[in-house]
Amino acid sequence: MIELVGNMHMHTTYSDGTATHREVAEAAARAGLDWVIVTDHNIWVKGVSGYYDNVLLLVGEEVHDCRRVPQANHLLVFGAECELALLAANPQAVIDEANSRGALTFLAHPVEHASRLAKEDALGWSDWDVTGYTGIEIWNYMSEFKARIPTFLHALRYAFAPTAGIRGPFPEALAVWDQLSSGGKLVVGIGGADAHGNTYSLGPLRRTIFPYEYLFRAVNTHILITDPLAGEMAADQAVILHALRTGRAWVGCDVLGSTRGFAFEARSGLAKATLGGEVNRAGAVTLEVTTPLSGDIRIIGNGRVVSRATGQKCKYLTTEAGAYRVEVHRGRKGWIFSNAIFVK
Repeated sequence: MIELVGNMHMHTTYSDGTATHREVAEAAARAGLDWVIVTDHNIWVKGVSGYYDNVLLLVGEEVHDCRRVPQANHLLVFGAECELALLAANPQAVIDEANSRGALTFLAHPVEHASRLAKEDALGWSDWDVTGYTGIEIWNYMSEFKARIPTFLHALRYAFAPTAGIRGPFPEALAVWDQLSSGGKLVVGIGGADAHGNTYSLGPLRRTIFPYEYLFRAVNTHILITDPLAGEMAADQAVILHALRTGRAWVGCDVLGSTRGFAFEARSGLAKATLGGEVNRAGAVTLEVTTPLSGDIRIIGNGRVVSRATGQKCKYLTTEAGAYRVEVHRGRKGWIFSNAIFVK
């Protein structure tokens, strides 16, 4: 398998970001990413997708009803190749139309906490009766940041030491993810920067707290593909979206140490499965985790920790059906969050 690293939630000058598409791609290249997907608010920009040097830049859309009070139900759409903002008042209609076009949909920052300091409302997901979406954004860097700055001093500290405030996905988001996966259906988890590149004022100080390049070194989504990319935009977009659709992915906080090389596999007899896949039990099933650096490894089965180890390997034998995913923490901070393997 070939591993690619990307980020799929960011904004440009077409909505409320500060960088052009080319500048986004250049920041991604400096950060070592292979691909990015721009998701401007309620606009799909035609004609800018393609390779910028060695980075593949794709264009999606973050669709939401701007007239809704309070704001909620932000939906990331990838691969529709058209603007879906006219349907924003009805999230199910957006999902249905995206599905009819073969696109992917992810509930953006589905669990949020209001920012007391910035006086910003939570922008979580409220219409949980929707169906047919591909997955959820389990970790949104900027969403987490908003919740971690209760005071001016916290904001000042994180402005100069941004990793000090990072902890990981909100536990409520992980609980929702486990609940959604409990029926045996793949609900793909992704992570994103939600990069804007905005400058903030902290008293007399003005600072771009989280530049695009920094965020592209932080919470990313790693995917696995079977063959090298061809270097052609349409074909390579299809490959990347397929990896996301099938859950061959994990979320890695690469600023804490590169998560390249992470592996999670299930084996039972001659049957084998990796991220997003399923394995039928032929007796017991062996689940095995390998990490590129040492960490606190946890195998989560059906929403609870079933095995835990410190180091770079963890192995667990089970005869119980269900969804099994991996969490790895480093220094009490979330580092890796994998998509599930389903034991049948």
